[in-house]
Amino acid sequence: MFELLLCSLLTVFPDYLYRRYAQGKRIGREITLFTVWYELRWGITACLLLTVSLITLVFYYHPSTKNVTAIFRTVTILPETVGRVAEVFVGVNSKVRTGDPLFRLDSSEQEAAHETAQRQIDETVAETAVAQTELAAADGLIQQAQGAYQQALDELATRQELLRRNADVSVREVERLQITADGRKGTRDAAVANKRTIETKLSSLLPAQKASAEAALKQAQVELDKTLVRAGVAGTVQQFTLRRGDVVNTMIRPAGILVPEGAGRARLVAGFGQIEAQVMKKGMIAEATCIGMPFTIIPMVVTEVQDVIAAGQLRPTDQLLDVGQIVQGGSLTVFLEPLFPGQLDRLPPGSSCIANAYTNNHDALAAQDIGTSRWVFLHVVDTVAIVHAMILRMQAIMLPVQTLVLGGH
Repeated sequence: MFELLLCSLLTVFPDYLYRRYAQGKRIGREITLFTVWYELRWGITACLLLTVSLITLVFYYHPSTKNVTAIFRTVTILPETVGRVAEVFVGVNSKVRTGDPLFRLDSSEQEAAHETAQRQIDETVAETAVAQTELAAADGLIQQAQGAYQQALDELATRQELLRRNADVSVREVERLQITADGRKGTRDAAVANKRTIETKLSSLLPAQKASAEAALKQAQVELDKTLVRAGVAGTVQQFTLRRGDVVNTMIRPAGILVPEGAGRARLVAGFGQIEAQVMKKGMIAEATCIGMPFTIIPMVVTEVQDVIAAGQLRPTDQLLDVGQIVQGGSLTVFLEPLFPGQLDRLPPGSSCIANAYTNNHDALAAQDIGTSRWVFLHVVDTVAIVHAMILRMQAIMLPVQTLVLGGH
């Protein structure tokens, strides 16, 4: 309507002035309701053509969309294991900081495993102390066996010397002493081997058993820590109706939702028509008005333009895809950020908005080799942006009225 009024001031109105004052025709006589088309046919035709051209020019080079949302992400509150709730620390809409406990699952099984691992460590420490005592006893046995073996060798040497001198010593007695010495030597070797076994147990076996028990204790501690669910980020707990005795399942029953601080307050996500794919560029200036901030125009800048249309995505299945089944249409996803920090702080996340993006041809107009016709066209393109800016401000004024009065809210 605004474009039609503007174009009529340039076409129909001058045509009417010419008919009225140059040709002397008067309303109600020569210019009547039945002759208005014939009398003002040139102005009306030019008005319609100019209106269509202006609307096309404005909406193509300065695109607008109502599909704008302050999208925010939520964090699902889920434990890493299935269990029954034993204790709840927060309520609905509670503010939490990073690391604050939310709820705790029944940890009887995990505590038992933790206690078992701790007892295994204590048992290994006790076995180490016993092995050290056995090592000291083994040293005594070695000394005892060494003394007995040395005594047997001395007696054997004495009898062998007497036998060599043809003293009153029998060969049988010498052989018996040799067997005794060999037996005591075996006893000494067994005591030495027993000491080596105890040393190996102290240096390798018991430390390995202790390390395994400590690893089991760490694993048990990890499983025990999983029963206490903490907030991964700072934010607000929503839809948290968990109570003691409830069973929480990691697959089918989450505990609630955590809305992070600052979520949805840094940018707006807009869906523009595909026809603007060649116009939308990173760095374009934009404006937005949101229902959550009535009568407010927020200056924005395009920070990113998604280079794919989400409606055409393909997910592999076990059936061939018919292209005709793909949803037609789809929009061009554009990310908008405020020009000045803090402008979206008062905007509730998830709010719906209206946004305009404006083409800027300043660099092209400053080029030295630009032609006259292109210079005029680019100036017209930049100038008509004011039309869309005025429309956005009219929408900002009428949006609360449409919502509260005409919408029946």
